[in-house]
Amino acid sequence: MSEVRVNLHETESGKGVPDGLEQRKSPCTDRSNMELQGLSPPLSSPSAGPSPSPSASAESSDLLLLPWEILTHIASYLPAHCLINVLPKVCRTLSTVGEDTTAWQLRAQRLIGSRVRFPVGPRDDFDWPTSCLEMEQLITFWAGEVQRVAKHSEEEMDRVRLEERGQVAEGHENEGAEGVVRVGVAAQEVAYGADEGIEVVMEVENGEIQPVLDGDQMEQLREGLEGRLEVDAAALIEDGRMELNADVGPDAAHRDQNEFAYPRHLNDRGRVEMVQHQPSRSPSPPPALECITLPSSHIALVNTVLLLGGKGAVCATGSRDYDVKLWDLEEGSNGTLLHTLVRKGDFTSHQGWVWCLASKGPLLASGSFDSTVRLWDLQAGGTNRGLIRTGSAVLCLSCQNDVLLAGTFNKRINMYDTRAAEPLIKSVHLHGNAVMCLAADDTYIVSGSEDCTVAVYDCRAMKALKKIKLGSYLSSMSYSGCEVWAGDKKGMLHSFSMQTGTLKLLSRFDVGHTALVTGIHKSAGCLYTCSTDKTVKIHIPSGPPRTLCTLCHAGVVHGLSVEAGIVAVSTGDDTVNIWRPRK
Repeated sequence: MSEVRVNLHETESGKGVPDGLEQRKSPCTDRSNMELQGLSPPLSSPSAGPSPSPSASAESSDLLLLPWEILTHIASYLPAHCLINVLPKVCRTLSTVGEDTTAWQLRAQRLIGSRVRFPVGPRDDFDWPTSCLEMEQLITFWAGEVQRVAKHSEEEMDRVRLEERGQVAEGHENEGAEGVVRVGVAAQEVAYGADEGIEVVMEVENGEIQPVLDGDQMEQLREGLEGRLEVDAAALIEDGRMELNADVGPDAAHRDQNEFAYPRHLNDRGRVEMVQHQPSRSPSPPPALECITLPSSHIALVNTVLLLGGKGAVCATGSRDYDVKLWDLEEGSNGTLLHTLVRKGDFTSHQGWVWCLASKGPLLASGSFDSTVRLWDLQAGGTNRGLIRTGSAVLCLSCQNDVLLAGTFNKRINMYDTRAAEPLIKSVHLHGNAVMCLAADDTYIVSGSEDCTVAVYDCRAMKALKKIKLGSYLSSMSYSGCEVWAGDKKGMLHSFSMQTGTLKLLSRFDVGHTALVTGIHKSAGCLYTCSTDKTVKIHIPSGPPRTLCTLCHAGVVHGLSVEAGIVAVSTGDDTVNIWRPRK
């Protein structure tokens, strides 16, 4: 961490004035470049005056004698990590500078602009400092190369898109400036046999049910919104989002023949944005990041990846070769294989495709098409801890303390106590088709199904609360704070508010994915998505999302995991790419 010093020039009156303050009489002077990058430069000084000591008294610290308004103004030019992590160690008084919620809101607005909504969900108890910190880090890592992207490259991409869709460029010129798009669903009766008197609702806009858009109308809406997002992104960081591309051929999105064995990959749209570049195994990282590829060890496609330990030092991978493997990302130049997890007497981790992973503390759970969940003890080097038979293929998992949740192909959500000899607590039937994704906290479970519904279940009351009917099924989901974000089979993102068990559809966004969204991670200031269209996209989670970067891969991207600023991506072959800050 760089040391932050605030130097003072002594005046005749004996009171210090921050160096450079006289040159900053107008807070709006020469800030255009800063706003484009989304970051404010730290206050610097050519003088070598002493820094305030943590033990300095108010009488000896001239900085603390400044009016509070000036201190907060100075603080607005400091990086968020300095306000959160450095100033509290300098002085107790200065630590209170970072407690001004209004200042954090203004900082967030400066980062993302005033024409978008942030946060998309509820503002009550929203963690503004963390969101600003994450946004600044995200912009530093993923938008650093934007200045080096030639304008003609973006124009060429636009031309290829338009030719592929048979449209003309003038179609985007008359789009409106509104950034948030809400799409209603058809008014039709829905009954899915959910137990316990579940409430079934149709989400509407402005209190009125809207008809489903037909194919042509939806295509026009998607194209129009994409044009608006590109214009907005250009206003944020000059040339718009960065495209880091690997070898992408002129054909449609790659589809392995085994992918059609399961509904997750049915009805995917086969189109992909095509860009001609020099062949490369993985996208080139921006200067602030490095990209490593785990040594080839799996002999089939890697379906799922999960970063472990809280610091992203260990990675677990699950593959169609039936194996789960653990990797040490800090050992060797490209990581080192630690263990292939197997039960004594077995040759592989499972007897079918490993489809999903989840972890809590020392517990790692792997779900498979062999209708089992296997439990592994990370503290004991990944030794076998137990086997749970689910009765159907396991499609999604979530760990909550000592409770494990599993969504299965036979339309159920199973709750297990991982400490018990008979682990099944309850099996809940909320949907009329396979449960594709779920997210949970200690109180609520939110699940999405191939029947195009999303449901909420109260774990404490053991009661289903609500079900919402959508236009397409959700394939991936992320639950953060009071917001739930999910991706669907058409490449669209859905945002929901989640408060006291009340789930409400807020918006539906097109961020440029053209096929099923296979992974999504949302936190206070970050949004990552990946898709079978061979791309990974990094966004600021505003309404609409600000796409900072798009990584194009040679094969389908099956999943991602994000932890401590590190991103792990499982691609359409047997490899896993790790993006992490350079040391």
